[in-house]
Amino acid sequence: MRILLLPISLLYHIALKIRHKLYDWRILKKTRFEKPVICVGNLCLGGSGKTPTVEYLINILRDKYKVATLSRGYGRKTKGFQIAENQSTYETIGDEPLQYFRKFQGIMVAVDEDRVDGTGKLLTFPHRAEVVLLDDAFQHRPIIAGLNILLTEYQHLYCDDFLFPAGTLRDIKSAAKRAQIIVVSKSPKNLDEREKQQIIRKLKPTNGQKVFFSYLKYAPLQPLNEAGKQFEVAKADSALLFCGIANPKPLIKELYKRFQTFGYLTFADHHAYTEDDLITIMQRFGHLEGEQKIIVTTEKDAARLTNSPYFCQFETAPLFALPVGVRFHEEEKFNEEILNYVREDTHYN
Repeated sequence: MRILLLPISLLYHIALKIRHKLYDWRILKKTRFEKPVICVGNLCLGGSGKTPTVEYLINILRDKYKVATLSRGYGRKTKGFQIAENQSTYETIGDEPLQYFRKFQGIMVAVDEDRVDGTGKLLTFPHRAEVVLLDDAFQHRPIIAGLNILLTEYQHLYCDDFLFPAGTLRDIKSAAKRAQIIVVSKSPKNLDEREKQQIIRKLKPTNGQKVFFSYLKYAPLQPLNEAGKQFEVAKADSALLFCGIANPKPLIKELYKRFQTFGYLTFADHHAYTEDDLITIMQRFGHLEGEQKIIVTTEKDAARLTNSPYFCQFETAPLFALPVGVRFHEEEKFNEEILNYVREDTHYN
């Protein structure tokens, strides 16, 4: 099937190549801002750990600078620039921006399909940002980020992939040259130096590009409803996971390690849950073996559920979110790269 789809991928490659050239030659307009702008993105379709990486950047920057995040707001029912407020829902700003807003006090969270327009507004807002983090904007060439961080999964390196539809790449491999930092995400915590060097050789970074390795770190389960708050989670012997994320495999692997009995239901990325979905989840939960059982989901899924009129379906089931973050093998060095960029950006005042 891949061979049959290669001609379509070739045509897609030619179209993307022309598009990039038009931006490189400045035939198509690009905008640079006089404040630090950091872009986090990838080359493939689906998740590579962008959300926890953005959260990591928020954590290392927010004590020193006024930080703002800007996303497209995938799945929202609004258009144009929207800034997160207490009454915001995933329908107005999207699930990931809502997650940022709820987790981090004192930062600005905004969405806009036009990254240039959105960044400009954040930098001129009454409480204007000093650093803007662009979530999933590596392909958005109209804006020139001062620092581009490109993620590629340890188990699915972009150099081993093919352009869509023959593969899962949404941009040409040579686009990786625009990144100042490449992060090999979801790598093993105990990855040895020899394998790191093998991966770096495969990626073939250009002069000046830095390669870092990150791994997922799961936090304690957080209750999402009253039944969860009343449940002693340490006693749980079985769990049902449901989630609508791009790549649930690492999460499934983690929960298999935690519970004697484990089951799961997966949905499409950014899935909008219906009443029937929640009834199905509760039916599966009812059939799950174990005396002390719970339901687990992700923070992103929780953002789409907590304002749902169907949330009451979980009233009798202890419901928890499993937060996930990232850590870096060379954490101090990575942090310093980020902080040095913000401090030394020639456009930063």
